[in-house]
Amino acid sequence: MKRLTFAAPVLVVCAVLSNNAWSQRPDGPRRFGPNSESRTPVANPPLSKDDEEKKILDALLQARQGQRYANVSESDGRLLRLLTETSGAKLVVEIGTSTGESGIWFALALRKTGGKLITHDIDPGRAKVATENFQKAGVDGFVTIVLGDAHETVKSIEGPIDILFLDADKDGYLDYLEKLVPKIRPGGLIIAHNMVYPTPDPRYLEAITKNPAFDTSFLLMDGAGLGVTMKKR
Repeated sequence: MKRLTFAAPVLVVCAVLSNNAWSQRPDGPRRFGPNSESRTPVANPPLSKDDEEKKILDALLQARQGQRYANVSESDGRLLRLLTETSGAKLVVEIGTSTGESGIWFALALRKTGGKLITHDIDPGRAKVATENFQKAGVDGFVTIVLGDAHETVKSIEGPIDILFLDADKDGYLDYLEKLVPKIRPGGLIIAHNMVYPTPDPRYLEAITKNPAFDTSFLLMDGAGLGVTMKKR
């Protein structure tokens, strides 16, 4: 396969989160989750620090009860928010808007970092629902939805990108990687959803594990899988 080359080296860390996590013990793995005898702290609902955050979280809860299609889990979303806020991200690019739940998690952080989200989707129906959800959450001022084939629309993106989130056609991840990594700032992140289920594209996995410009680690906690990539300085 074609190897990716970059002006700066890249570090990739793959993490997967869930409310149903496995914890290794001397006597074997122990399962935690809502239906087990123990609950991990991540299984507890997020707490709002202020009225604006409460409005966003309430809107997110409503969105989860409506037309959901394919969206990230709550634990994945919380990690998206955490990584965005702690990195001080100014520009997040999302491939695969769905109905906007991941976008709302990003917006929770972007309202504090002063950043914005540019999210791409090919489905007008999902984009319409996402727009409504962003408006209900009061975060539509942070978000721009780009409708169309992301393999083409991403060509117009200008960097530097702080975080790239891949959650669209799984066999397209490699193409997005090749097109957008050069636009990600050194120290920026690439986050790829579904690194465990459904089966990820082996070409993408090879690209992030066999290229010396990347350093990859896998943390298993969720059935869907979330890959987190940092571009080395």
